[in-house]
Amino acid sequence: MIRLRQIKIEVNKATTENLRKKVMTKLNIKDKDIISFKINKKSLDARKKDLIFYVYEVDLNLKNEDYVLAKIKSKDIFKYEPENYQINVTGTKKLKTPPIIIGSGPAGLFCAYLLSELGYKPLIIERGEKIEDRIKTVEKFFKEGILNPNSNIQFGEGGAGTFSDGKLNTLVKDIKKRGRKVLEIFVENGAPEEILYLHNPHIGTDLLRKVIINMRNKIITMGGKFKYQTTLTDLIISNNQIKQIVVNKNEIIDCSLLILAIGHSARDTYELLKSKQIKMSPKPFAVGLRIMHPQEMINKAQYGTKYNLPPANYKLTYTTKKKRGVYSFCMCPGGYVINASSEKNHLVVNGMSNHNRDSQNSNSAIVVSVSPNDYGNNLLDGIYFQKKLEQKAYQLGQGKIPIQLYGDYKEKRKSTKFGEVKPILKGKYVFANLNELFPQNINDSIIEAIEYYNTKINGFSRYDAILAGVESRTSSPIRIERNDNFQTNIAGIFPIGEGAGYSGGITTSAIDGLKLCEIIATEFKTN
Repeated sequence: MIRLRQIKIEVNKATTENLRKKVMTKLNIKDKDIISFKINKKSLDARKKDLIFYVYEVDLNLKNEDYVLAKIKSKDIFKYEPENYQINVTGTKKLKTPPIIIGSGPAGLFCAYLLSELGYKPLIIERGEKIEDRIKTVEKFFKEGILNPNSNIQFGEGGAGTFSDGKLNTLVKDIKKRGRKVLEIFVENGAPEEILYLHNPHIGTDLLRKVIINMRNKIITMGGKFKYQTTLTDLIISNNQIKQIVVNKNEIIDCSLLILAIGHSARDTYELLKSKQIKMSPKPFAVGLRIMHPQEMINKAQYGTKYNLPPANYKLTYTTKKKRGVYSFCMCPGGYVINASSEKNHLVVNGMSNHNRDSQNSNSAIVVSVSPNDYGNNLLDGIYFQKKLEQKAYQLGQGKIPIQLYGDYKEKRKSTKFGEVKPILKGKYVFANLNELFPQNINDSIIEAIEYYNTKINGFSRYDAILAGVESRTSSPIRIERNDNFQTNIAGIFPIGEGAGYSGGITTSAIDGLKLCEIIATEFKTN
């Protein structure tokens, strides 16, 4: 196989036919010489607004490959042998019970998928509903404000990422092809094939729901089992080893291998783990507000006006004069701000996009890094800090999403009307003074950062940009300690994913689930 890198084609000429022609020209070959042709990567070079390119990396199987390569001297054209992700069961120990996975977010779901492929027949326990019922519950919450604390934006099959933009990009170096395996599983279950090669792939909440259903059905076909509307309520430990778990306060299940894929909002589970003396530690996270702009404004800033391109995104960082880190988080092109609450009398927001990213607004969280210096050094102080902010947000909005124009936020006054930017949210909303949410140093940091971001994206600090709060679930404030084999100080308990404090986002959480599967396969044989 031959790999070609850095193939540039102007975006309005970027067709498969033109790409193929350019490859043939570079290699001095004819179409009949190509056995197979596949795009491996595709990214956008928009540094010059008057000449924007797609940049491709292509893999080909050719007749007479060695002959073709011998005539070419380029670091961007070379022989390539593809490497695929592989995992084999080599363990010899017998599992007394099938693996039990708590949570069916990305970490739990992908761990379950691979364990099922290998023959371990895991049991997946999910406090929320299966996705079909969860969607109805969430839509009812958006319309009527009736919250189900166990099945909502945060809890339920698919995890919090189900109601998001469905971003699949990661900064993790994929030497062992785990990230590629995650994407391949997505595609096997109905995700668009383009996610295998796009630079910033995303699925979108509408397509992701269908993919999750297909993954669930395959897990069941391979021998896995699911228990929905089932909450972990106790752990029975003997001689420093997990023996049983209790669910819904009254059902006891024998357990020798417990995988905690609990997600970052399972606050009651953190309390349970603390009571069982499972080692955990506080970790930094970030809090802030969502900001809405017209998507057309973001497109113009990123691409100019010459080309018609998919909705643009951005990633912004800043360090304030007082050395506070501020950054954009979970940017949703053509998306919605949503009420993502999971506790009664608490309110938290998040962002969500469909696959086509076709709403008129973009939105992103602008969040400020916080640490134990801000909220206390005790283990659960970060959670209490989050809860306090969410209670304030609920009170400010009287149960609705509190929103404010950016110009009024700077002036510390409650907004009374919208400007040109119109609100696009899922859930009821009301004007409020968002300054009342945070300590002043966080408000100052958000304003200083937004003013700086305006130098990068013209209009970012416009008066009528709409803010919504509170964004407090950027990541877990807790890390569940584990050793190199992913095991806690209690034998048989394995924490993974974002809730355990080892990942951030769909892909890295799924990768963490794959890593644990590899460990299990080297220690235990299948049933």
